[in-house]
Amino acid sequence: MRGSSAIVVDASAVAAVVFNEPASEDVVERLGDARLIAPSLLPYELANVYVIKLRRYPDQEVGLGRAFSLLGALDIELVSVPADAAGSLASETGLTAYDAAYLWLARRLGLELVTLDRALGSHANNEL
Repeated sequence: MRGSSAIVVDASAVAAVVFNEPASEDVVERLGDARLIAPSLLPYELANVYVIKLRRYPDQEVGLGRAFSLLGALDIELVSVPADAAGSLASETGLTAYDAAYLWLARRLGLELVTLDRALGSHANNEL
């Protein structure tokens, strides 16, 4: 059962966990037992990571498919982020609109953003 705290999590952090990348242990430790929240674009970003990995490592199709199927087990609350808000924040920060959606959500909810993306993390850390 998740604790009462919540964290916004981005695709880089979730991909590290789902695909058991080197940073996965650090991400899991940072997430703890928090309730996970992300923009509704998260599954599409993870699907893109999955496709890129399939193209790069076609011999690992079965394992990658199993890993990708774990996304549903993570119980991440998906929240719609207004496209105009993400676009405005992207313009202001120089981030992509996708990354700006995570930052906007974290700011809007007043929550920590867990990411492995340095540029996004830099903007998120400036909020603390």
